[in-house]
Amino acid sequence: MFHRIRRRVKGPSEEQRQFAKVYARMQHQVPPGIGMPRTTPEHNEPVAVVHDFLPPELRVPSHDQVEGKMMPWKPPLVLDGEMAACIKCGAYRDWLILSTRGEIWLRCRAGHQQLETRIDTAWYNRHSGPADATHATFEDCLRHLGH
Repeated sequence: MFHRIRRRVKGPSEEQRQFAKVYARMQHQVPPGIGMPRTTPEHNEPVAVVHDFLPPELRVPSHDQVEGKMMPWKPPLVLDGEMAACIKCGAYRDWLILSTRGEIWLRCRAGHQQLETRIDTAWYNRHSGPADATHATFEDCLRHLGH
């Protein structure tokens, strides 16, 4: 089968012939500026140093400078086919999900907190959006999120 395909091709295609002509014409041409000595600047003025960092008001703290992160979760939280509920008051929606020191904590509207082992930090990072603010204290963050 392959011998039949090879026998049908008698020579280069039209595109290949055109490319070969253009290539042959350009073979001995030199782009402008090649082979010419470089011009050195006449003035050796010092270049202004530009800082690569953002101004302090636009910088976001790194992960080692933040004690933890939290996000609101309004709908019921279903984990492994079960709905998460507060062990003290039975609330099942309007959670704050806290990520701190590699652990995930759930906080209900009443202020009860419980460790959630079915969620890991990777799950939190996938479901949380970008941080809209940073706060100095835990209470400031709670106020910001309406809890």
